[in-house]
Amino acid sequence: RLAAAFQAFSLFVKAKEVPAAARCPAGGEAVRWRCCRQAFGELSGIHRHVALQHAGDIGHQQHQHQQQNQQQQAAAGPAAIPAAAAGSPAGHPAPAGSAQALHGHSGSRPEISCALPDTSHLSRDALTSKVGEVLLYYCYCEVKDPEKLCAWQKALCQHLHLTGKVRVASEGINGTVGGSKVATNLYIEVMLSQPLFKDVLCQADFKSSAGGAHCFPDLRVGVFKEIVPMGIDPKIVSYKETGIHLSPQEFHREVERYLSQASQGQSDTILLDCRNFYESKIGHFQGCLAPDIRKFSYFPSYVDENLELFKDKRVLMYCTGGIRCERGSAYLRSKAVCREVYQLKGGIHKYLEEFPDGFYRGKLFVFDDRYAICSNEDIISACRYCGTLWDQYKLCSSQHCRQLVLTCPSCCNKGLTACCPVCQEKELKVTSRASGQTLKEECECTRRRPRVPIEHVLQRTLDAGT
Repeated sequence: RLAAAFQAFSLFVKAKEVPAAARCPAGGEAVRWRCCRQAFGELSGIHRHVALQHAGDIGHQQHQHQQQNQQQQAAAGPAAIPAAAAGSPAGHPAPAGSAQALHGHSGSRPEISCALPDTSHLSRDALTSKVGEVLLYYCYCEVKDPEKLCAWQKALCQHLHLTGKVRVASEGINGTVGGSKVATNLYIEVMLSQPLFKDVLCQADFKSSAGGAHCFPDLRVGVFKEIVPMGIDPKIVSYKETGIHLSPQEFHREVERYLSQASQGQSDTILLDCRNFYESKIGHFQGCLAPDIRKFSYFPSYVDENLELFKDKRVLMYCTGGIRCERGSAYLRSKAVCREVYQLKGGIHKYLEEFPDGFYRGKLFVFDDRYAICSNEDIISACRYCGTLWDQYKLCSSQHCRQLVLTCPSCCNKGLTACCPVCQEKELKVTSRASGQTLKEECECTRRRPRVPIEHVLQRTLDAGT
């Protein structure tokens, strides 16, 4: 039935195509289909029109197609019965109005819908406006066909003129996308209507901040083993074994209690920042333990090397949007050393929405061209060269290096734009290297930072809350 429905719909749309030779000058380059004396330039527009206005015609064609198949199968025998088609025979996204075809189920999870929203009533300016926002979200769920979900995500983002990064895996989806307010609202609407995410993704799971498509250089959508790169197979450490989620209000009360006890030297709690050092450097919760690690994939090793630190402790974990805590808390729990493990639901993003002047001080690092967003006026970091309070990151000026550097305008004007003296010197030589040759990132910063720092338990206890 699904195959017949898709085929009937696809053939009807195909019949409405304007021949390439006739599109210009008669209809203009934008006109690709004509139906009921209307012109359509986008696939979603003709799909919606046909689904709404020609359901009867489609049903009639589908019935004819099914009768033909039954006659052929009766003549050829049982061996000739084909398997049900899983997608559009024409290779196009499924029609937006074909609800029966789009909401079928496969196994324990619903089938992936490939529908695109109708944007025919929207102007290009509304979809491409630079004034917009950046969305941050994730959804852990079982994905039977990551490649199909990836293809739909790419088509959806391109359709809405969104840029950003989307990671798809068998364990779910993780995305950061930017675009106009109209586009991001449509994106959320479509994501919430996706059968695959039904009952596991909700409006509150989308974190937003001022921005737009210009915050990312391009659109990158891909299939990975993990939706957040911790470096451990999701089958070994699953998001299903996560810690206890605390709402921003609950987390705020727990931090308040922790700081009060720590100031008296009585705390049995660790407030753990699961992010990288350059993130916590410009903003963090008061009294937190912020590992000096460069990548989240180092976090498991950090835990392994510091198990004594976590023994019999209550751990309050947090990260940017909550996703790293899902796997990080699961890993920490798998070690069976902590008394309790809690995590901030929605991450710092959601906390700052409710407590902009709470216990989080400084900026919130984000992985796009903005580098940081703020909710308060605090500056807790300094220029790498002169020590002036400064928290605006730039990429190291040495082309081989991908490290971020805090250098104030005054020092930048003096030519101090690299992360360290080694990179400053390499920058002078970089223009003379052979075309296409790449240099390994190796500088003073990387050499003096251990891959997995070991915390001194006693000193950390004494410093708690300061």
